[in-house]
Amino acid sequence: MIRPVAFRMNEQTAVNNFFQEDIALKNAEINAQAQAEFDDFVQKLRNVGVNVIVENDDLRMDTPDSIFPNNWISFHENGDIGLYPMFAENRRRERREDVLIRLESEGFVINNVYDYTPAEDEGVFLEGTGSLLLDRVNHKAYCALSARADEDLLIEFCEDFEYLPVIFTANQTVGGKRVPIYHTNVMMCLAEKFCVICLDSIDNAAEKKNVVQHLKKDGKEIIKITEAQMHHFAGNMLQLQGKDRKYLVMSTAAHTSLNKEQIAAIEKHCEILSSDLTTIETCGGGSARCMMAEVFLPKE
Repeated sequence: MIRPVAFRMNEQTAVNNFFQEDIALKNAEINAQAQAEFDDFVQKLRNVGVNVIVENDDLRMDTPDSIFPNNWISFHENGDIGLYPMFAENRRRERREDVLIRLESEGFVINNVYDYTPAEDEGVFLEGTGSLLLDRVNHKAYCALSARADEDLLIEFCEDFEYLPVIFTANQTVGGKRVPIYHTNVMMCLAEKFCVICLDSIDNAAEKKNVVQHLKKDGKEIIKITEAQMHHFAGNMLQLQGKDRKYLVMSTAAHTSLNKEQIAAIEKHCEILSSDLTTIETCGGGSARCMMAEVFLPKE
């Protein structure tokens, strides 16, 4: 996880991230609030036994979205790493070699790096596990196509990492029009035995049926959320292993938006851990899942 030093609303991402909103505070106040939310979130994760590696952002980089590292890097069980092309130019500065050096110093092994970043020169993007929802057990990559998720690059990723692509388009209503959702991981969360998903966002009936069939084939219980709940980041969750049990990690806003039936369905499988991320969600347009780049690398 990357602790922010210059967090604010990123004007370069707001053009197609319709979850972002401006708030009437100075940037320094916004960053201070985001740091407090970040620190509280990290402490909650550590309290239940999650191993959290925190790296500080570099103020010289002027990277307002550095708090969302899962968009530029992914880590894999065989020691491979993926580096991804980013839509916003100022987000490209988030990619830092010293993060890899830090992980190696923590005893993680990096064997190979797949670098997709040259695609930026062609205006082609695939923003890590924001765009890619990876079922690492069944080797499937769910991807909602958008300006930040290119189909050809998705196929290339799947060939390199040996995943089966499950491709669809997910939309939200903005100004009375249906427009693509910028990242798959705001409308869908894949856990070990279940999937929280806004099926209402998949307008194409055949694509929706295909997604459902894949999930059911792999034994996932489907927990449906509404588009309104999605806008409270109820799709932006991540299942983590704590010291002695699993947790579905989400924001307070996401947790509050869920009804009793949805909470009961989740709690059949794991506990819920939530934390207040209001400032980060409002200005950044991302939530709990976006803040965590889970490390699957092998240890020495």
